[in-house]
Amino acid sequence: MATRRTYGSYNDGCASAHALDLIGERWALIVVRELILGPKRFVDLQRDILGIGPGVLSRRLQDLEESGIVVRRTLPRPADVTVYDLTEWGRELEDVNAALSRWAVRSPQLPVEADMSPDTLVLAMRAHARPAPASDPTRRVTLTLTDSRTARHEPVEYLATVGPAGTTIAKEPISDDVDAQVEATTRAWKTLVISGAPIEGEEAVAVTGDTEAVRALLDAARLTPTID
Repeated sequence: MATRRTYGSYNDGCASAHALDLIGERWALIVVRELILGPKRFVDLQRDILGIGPGVLSRRLQDLEESGIVVRRTLPRPADVTVYDLTEWGRELEDVNAALSRWAVRSPQLPVEADMSPDTLVLAMRAHARPAPASDPTRRVTLTLTDSRTARHEPVEYLATVGPAGTTIAKEPISDDVDAQVEATTRAWKTLVISGAPIEGEEAVAVTGDTEAVRALLDAARLTPTID
């Protein structure tokens, strides 16, 4: 198999061109995206990235390892499984992923009807997250998302904090010390995040607790195109 030529091999010393050498191959940045919120097993990545074959996934992971973006490690007992994780340098690519999201949401060809994995949807919310109005209290909301693309996925849990100081969403276990709890499919939650439709209109979204806290989260993390 012929070795792919890099931009550097064409005497292009641009750092952006080198970045494309590192993550510009098909699926490479998608693999990185799925690791931003934490390590995953090979089978998890193959499950979450629809359309990628095991051979291609193996090659992309190998390329990313050799580039210093991904590291393979074994979780301690009792898990004792091999996972792939981002290095500290690789984790900085969330900023790149976020910038691409904020840029591409203005595209008239954005496939708004297409679904997303739970992690991808939460990353999109993080990319567009804004502080709540100064007069609002700080609220905490647990978010349990079920991937509606296939029936093979277990629900994934996140904790969101929204207030005047900022909005954060992290992959954390469900907590009782919250203002509201949300259970939703990714398709239904994405509809709310994009459209701003009333929560009550989505049958696949169940809210326990303060509905206003959930509205505050949606307002703060809505995927709204912004043109400066």
